[in-house]
Amino acid sequence: MQNPTDHLHRFLLERAGVSGVLVQLEDAWREVAGRSDYPPAVSALLGQALAATAALSGTIKFSGNLSLHLRSKGDLSLLFTECNDEGRLRGLAQWHGDTADAMIDLAGQPEPLLAITIDNAETGQRQQGLVPVEHGTLAQLLEGYFERSEQLPSHIRLGCAGGRAAALILQPLASSGGVSQTDPDGWNRARHLAATLSESELLQLPPEQVLLRLFHEEDVRLTGERNLFFGCQCSRERVAAVLRNLGRSESEAALQPDGRVEVTCEFCNTRYHFDRVDLEQVLRDLPETPGSAATH
Repeated sequence: MQNPTDHLHRFLLERAGVSGVLVQLEDAWREVAGRSDYPPAVSALLGQALAATAALSGTIKFSGNLSLHLRSKGDLSLLFTECNDEGRLRGLAQWHGDTADAMIDLAGQPEPLLAITIDNAETGQRQQGLVPVEHGTLAQLLEGYFERSEQLPSHIRLGCAGGRAAALILQPLASSGGVSQTDPDGWNRARHLAATLSESELLQLPPEQVLLRLFHEEDVRLTGERNLFFGCQCSRERVAAVLRNLGRSESEAALQPDGRVEVTCEFCNTRYHFDRVDLEQVLRDLPETPGSAATH
């Protein structure tokens, strides 16, 4: 069910020639944050990533899922956030060791890999861009990605505190050199105005107040709105596909003493159970594990 307290707002700064997306999350973020006992630093980064993913979904037209995915061999081994074209959000992080720092240095994680992926539901195609992981905040990494890979200047603000997460993205409208021909200084002016916004204002002020406070002289105009909500796309069918991909040997090894395989979704904690008969239906046509025929 869509939650009216969580929104994505698209807007235009008509005088400056700049488009923008503003995302504010409360209930959706609390649903994600409440799924695990995240350390403060991990929680803050996950909330920023969730808001950023929702905001990125508002900068393009697509049908399917857009995700932000970080893997490393450090304490923060996995961070994954996803938003679909209907506004359904989910996310999780995996970590180990001491992550009590106020901020996680992504570039300090061994072998970090950060990717933005769009899975197109209509064509079945996947488009993926790798984000260079250098020193800086998540917002700065994403700005660098757009500048290098898309040749699109971007200004991104992210925040997460007090049970809320938010994101603001500004990008110049498409034109020669990415700068408005009617107001060449518009992009710089919009960026400087956005830089005056504090994290508490981004998180706490109503969207209309945020935009009017910053851009009241830039002829700001709302161009679209989307409700955002927590929701998982797991299903029994998808779990069955995972078991089949694991193969007969690993799936049968997961059988518990009561004769069932239990799979818990990491995003929503829903539990799926497969007894021996269910499992055999899932694994039919796969080669049998030596010595396993007597168990069926």
